[in-house]
Amino acid sequence: MTTNVSAYAAPAAHAPLERTTVPRRPVGEHDVLIEIKYAGICHSDIHQARDGWGEGIFPMVPGHEIAGIVTEVGPGVTRHQVGDRVGVGCFVDSCRECESCLRGQEQFCLKGGTGTYNALDKNGEPTYGGYSTHIVVDEHFTLRIPEGLALDEAAPLLCAGITLYSPLKHWNAGPGKKVAIVGLGGLGHMGVKIAHALGAEVTVLSQSLKKQEDGLKLGADHYHATSDPDTFTELAGTFDLIVSTVSAPLDFGAYLSLVKTDGALVNVGAPEEPVSLNLFSLIGGRKTLAGSMIGGIAETQEMLDFCAEHGLGAEIELIRADQVNEAYERVLASDVRYRFVIDASTI
Repeated sequence: MTTNVSAYAAPAAHAPLERTTVPRRPVGEHDVLIEIKYAGICHSDIHQARDGWGEGIFPMVPGHEIAGIVTEVGPGVTRHQVGDRVGVGCFVDSCRECESCLRGQEQFCLKGGTGTYNALDKNGEPTYGGYSTHIVVDEHFTLRIPEGLALDEAAPLLCAGITLYSPLKHWNAGPGKKVAIVGLGGLGHMGVKIAHALGAEVTVLSQSLKKQEDGLKLGADHYHATSDPDTFTELAGTFDLIVSTVSAPLDFGAYLSLVKTDGALVNVGAPEEPVSLNLFSLIGGRKTLAGSMIGGIAETQEMLDFCAEHGLGAEIELIRADQVNEAYERVLASDVRYRFVIDASTI
């Protein structure tokens, strides 16, 4: 039987979020019912609630950085049990049959995965995200949160953490490698922590030096302001890997000039506007311009275990649900260090 639960939703594009109720499906054979404890606020929540990436499905309950406790399991569930600490990330289903899914890269499902919110499930019903009290999720897409991670600090790992862990691992960040993180925000601060824990020499490239002290405390070895034109001259050809976390279009030519021969500039930020590139920026130096998007279920679990082993929770500011609209404006103003997390008990 479908159950209505309390949630915060945007009733229409650009409209302030407000308290409401949304339906949750009955717990099926392989489902778990999760009492949500904490939900992180990702910049992508704002993009989608304001139709920045195309027309959304409204009312929209954002939130794909979910941490909570299992309160009920379906009869066929084997991975989780009542009382388990669990998380849910950016997607809650995929075809599980295509080449990507069979490789454990469900985030690249060739038939299109099902987003945790602003999507339609296999029955054509809209999905609603983590700004709510409960959610029902297939056990396959439910992650185990290790005991070494506090639930509030773990919630942002389900997007921000895996979004940085995946490219850092794929492009072999580690000892002997020079890695730069562009932007020290919700994504970037986790990139610094993870790259440092992997053993890389880490540099932050930020618009200004106002967060320099934070960056060095988080694990950066160096910190440079990109507003200083000398930065691009001094750091030319320095980095094996640059990961850009910013949502604004970059001057890709300028940033590619910082990449070593055979190095890579990987974009995990998703600007709303198209970008342009002079291909000579790539040809000279056999450089790679690439993109990356979260990770598969197995890699996300690997990331959570890695973060627990190294004590890498997110730096958070805990808020009440009725502060979410203010939090959105502060995210846009870069006024958060470094991730807002909603206390779901206030919903």
